[in-house]
Amino acid sequence: MKIFSCYQTFRFIRLTKPPGRRFHKDYQLQVPLTLDDLEAIMLCERPLPKSFNFAADVLDQWSQKEKTGERPANPALWWVNSQGNEVKWSFRELGSLSRKAANVLTKSCGLERGDRVAMILPRIPEWWLLNVACMRTGLVFMPGTTQLTAKDLLYRLRASKAKCIVASDEVVPAVESAASECPDLKTKLLVSPHSRNGWLSFQELFQNASTEHSCVETGSQESMAIFFTSGTSGSPKMAQHSQSSLGIGSTHCGRHWFDLKSSDTMWNISDTGWIKASLGSLFSPWLMGSCVFVHRMAQFDTDTVLDVLATYPITTLCGPPTVYRMLVQKDLRRYKFKSLKHCLTGGEPLNPEVLEQWRAQTGLNLYEGYGQTEVGLICASYKGQEIKPGSMGIRAPPHDVQIIDENGDVLPPGKEGEISIRLTPTRHFSLFSKYVVVKAFVVLSAPFKSSNPEQLTLELQDHVKKSTAPYKYPRKVEFVQELPKTVTGKIKRNILRDREWGRA
Repeated sequence: MKIFSCYQTFRFIRLTKPPGRRFHKDYQLQVPLTLDDLEAIMLCERPLPKSFNFAADVLDQWSQKEKTGERPANPALWWVNSQGNEVKWSFRELGSLSRKAANVLTKSCGLERGDRVAMILPRIPEWWLLNVACMRTGLVFMPGTTQLTAKDLLYRLRASKAKCIVASDEVVPAVESAASECPDLKTKLLVSPHSRNGWLSFQELFQNASTEHSCVETGSQESMAIFFTSGTSGSPKMAQHSQSSLGIGSTHCGRHWFDLKSSDTMWNISDTGWIKASLGSLFSPWLMGSCVFVHRMAQFDTDTVLDVLATYPITTLCGPPTVYRMLVQKDLRRYKFKSLKHCLTGGEPLNPEVLEQWRAQTGLNLYEGYGQTEVGLICASYKGQEIKPGSMGIRAPPHDVQIIDENGDVLPPGKEGEISIRLTPTRHFSLFSKYVVVKAFVVLSAPFKSSNPEQLTLELQDHVKKSTAPYKYPRKVEFVQELPKTVTGKIKRNILRDREWGRA
């Protein structure tokens, strides 16, 4: 896929009244943004506000609607496991608990706005809690699967310059193996009932944290999250998303593909390390005020999934085709899914036979979607549309999706090519902000001034690959006459960054 430019373990606490929220200075009516407002912004029918924060502008608004009775008595998060444990949070409880977690991150851990936090947690309530806490504090969260090896973690921690890692017991050995080689890593926060030397205990700090916290007023284009791509074509890339790209950009997915209402309960079966979990288990359903249902299975089990669907009032199910392929091997007619009404899939091609078997046994269609880490939802089959086996549907607004050839020219129907998103006339805010890459600014000494720039670039890149970790080589090299420096001779890196991103 190408992006192509035509132009350039908790105790429930007694809730206190949530602190007030100052609305954006540039929002004329000084009122909260509605779902219609958010969709209009996403469709470019209204300008992107200067400031936006998902925790304050979405979650806290649903909390207020709970208080006034405008939202049904439905949990915001409903978590269960195979041992019979259960956690239910309303939006008001989520708000109060996430403010405590925000104080843990800033006051106990000493993190500051803009710091990067690696979030390596399984499907436990703390994953949702701490992601929201990062939003409240302006920290940049970076989800990762607990299946990461020490080598994987070393790459991610060093490439991202993470200041903090939040981890569970299962990844502690891998983290400790890599941490000594990560000079930027200052804090290790353990989410576990057990304490460990060298780690701060989230449970202990959380218990004593205050519920009073004022959400920072983040810019709409300010960095909120970094997702590492799967790395199928090389080392994983760091795709950076802004406060608005997911917080507002997920509106269409939640409202139209997921077809969610505030009375719905959605179960998205996805590992917390990938963007699909953030889209399907956080942003999209919570934009709609829906309940996010989570079952923490030690390993996938078809009987457990079917029992859950028959037991709990789940209205919306989303999972990869592999999940449905395993489920249809069972006799589904033995189960009654009283609440289930909408089923979705994505992440890999859907086999037409699985589609037909699921429909025949449950009476429900499977609506397929296609997306990427950098973009979110790109194409989808929508409720009410005819489903064509083998088709991944139509484009998802606001993207102009086309099939192009190797020259970037649009191909006619029936021709094979590459999927592209054409940016006409400007880049849409819902796209990822950028790849976080290494760029070198080089001042040449006299003997090298006459060198071939392209050849010299390759030689410098090769030298870095051999002399340090290969992933640290500069993807971009720019030769300059001089570097901006302070009076004491230190390089002004902020000026170089501003120059690179067109802010100078």
